[in-house]
Amino acid sequence: MKHTYLLAGLAAGLAPGIAAADELNLICSADIVICELLVERFEEGHDIDVNMVRLSSGEAYAKLRAEARNPQTDLWWAGSGDPHLQAANDKLTHPYESARLSELHDWAVTQAENAEYRTVGVYSGALGWGYNTEILAAKGIEPPKCWADLTDPSLKGEIQIADPNSSGTAYTALATLVQLMGEDEAFAYLAELGANVSQYTKSGSAPVKAAARGETGIGIVFMHDAVAQADEGFPIEVVAPCEGTGYEVGSMSIIDGAYNLEAAKTFYDWALSAEAQNLMPEARSFQLPSNRAAVASEKAPALEDIKLIDYDFAEYGKTDVRQRLLDRWSKEIGAAF
Repeated sequence: MKHTYLLAGLAAGLAPGIAAADELNLICSADIVICELLVERFEEGHDIDVNMVRLSSGEAYAKLRAEARNPQTDLWWAGSGDPHLQAANDKLTHPYESARLSELHDWAVTQAENAEYRTVGVYSGALGWGYNTEILAAKGIEPPKCWADLTDPSLKGEIQIADPNSSGTAYTALATLVQLMGEDEAFAYLAELGANVSQYTKSGSAPVKAAARGETGIGIVFMHDAVAQADEGFPIEVVAPCEGTGYEVGSMSIIDGAYNLEAAKTFYDWALSAEAQNLMPEARSFQLPSNRAAVASEKAPALEDIKLIDYDFAEYGKTDVRQRLLDRWSKEIGAAF
C-alpha cells in the first residue's frame, strides 16, 4: 500500500517545503477503520500518497492552532463540526467552494455557509447513549431514557463520557445541555452527573466501546457509535434522550497554508461524492451522509425519528463561546473529578 498511517503525529520528514506534490497530509477524526478505508480507496483511484494521522477533533484543532505559522497538515476530515467552525472562525482553514456543493443536503451546505466555505458537512448524527443491557439487568438498574435519568444514584460509577477539551462529541453534549437547560442549570446538571461518571475519556466513541466490553454500564456518545457496537454483537441498547438532543454535522476542512493544496482539493471533492460516502457502511459506520445520492445504512438512526433541538452551530462554533464553556467545564467539572 502507498499510504502511511501516523498514529502519534506527522512524520518529521513531511515538513513544509520538502513534501512531494503528489502527497497529502491528512488528519482524520473518525474511527480508525473508516479513516483507513477512505485512504485506501482514495489512493486506488488517485496518484496521490496519503500520510494520515488519527486524532480526536479537539486534538486536531489544538494541533492546527499550534502549527498555524508553519502548517504540517493539508486537510482535516471528520470530527464534529464545532471545532471545525472554531478553526474557520480563527482563519486556520482555507475557503473552498467545491463544485459538489449542489449535491449536498441543506444542513451540509449551511455548515459551509456559516464558515464562509472554510468547512463543509460530510455526515450527520444525533447525540445519545448506549447501555449494556446485561450489566444494568444484573444490577437491577432501570435503563435510562432521559437526560434526567442519568443522575440517578443507582448509576454511580456506571457512566463514561469524553472530556470536551479533547472530544468534539463531548463538546456537542456540553453545548446541547446548555441549549436545553440554560447555562447555569446545565453546569449544575453536569456536576450532578459527575457523581455517576467513572471516567472522562479522550475519544468521543470510547465510552460506548467500554460499555460494550463490560467495563461500564453506559457510554454517552453519538448514537451511530452505539449502533456500531450493537451491530458487532455486543449487548448494547441505543437511546435517544426523551427531553431532546443535539446532533453533529461532521465536517471537513482544508488547512490555511496547506503545502499540498491541489491534492487537498482533490480529496475534498472526492470525499463529498456519493461514491466515497457510500463506503461508510462497509466500515460499519452508521452516520447519515451529506451527499443526497449516497445511501445510509438501514441501521443508521433516522434523524426524523429523534426529538432534536434547534442546535445553534454558528453560535456554539464561535471561538469565544466554545473556549468560555470549555474553561468553565474544566474549572467546575473536570477539576472536581
